[in-house]
Amino acid sequence: MTQGSGMVRVGVGYDSHRFGEGRQLILGGQHIPHTHGLDGHSDADVVAHAVTDAILGAAHAGDIGRLFPDTDARWKNANSLGLLQEAAERVRELGFYPRQADVTVIAQGPRLAPYVEAMEQALARTLGVPADRVSVKAKTNEGMGWIGRGEGIAVIAVATVEER
Repeated sequence: MTQGSGMVRVGVGYDSHRFGEGRQLILGGQHIPHTHGLDGHSDADVVAHAVTDAILGAAHAGDIGRLFPDTDARWKNANSLGLLQEAAERVRELGFYPRQADVTVIAQGPRLAPYVEAMEQALARTLGVPADRVSVKAKTNEGMGWIGRGEGIAVIAVATVEER
């Protein structure tokens, strides 16, 4: 930590959704061609959801379910990057500023490498940080479990915020 800077806090976020019929697959704000999208109350962008929980957790500001409950019709089919932006604004109101995020997407398919850079840029823009402070990686589950059977996608995110 440099002289005069605030405390840096770390948060971890996790989200998972199963695949469903008649939905588009949206990850990190990107529409990704696939046979199925993810089921969820909002657009089910598990990448944005995990990052949202990570920054909220780092700032001790609750979680995505408390801020945007699936019992509230306002969030039906909501753009998850918009939810992330609102969460980042709440974090700033509490005196914290997002600094970086590291994201691991766990999916048997589709292949995500062609979309990683666009996801990083969209998340960075939404968080208000330079693109080189957001990292997105894609991993398979080596055919094991519900993810390995292609039933859905899970994401783990770690983010830091700085107190000012």
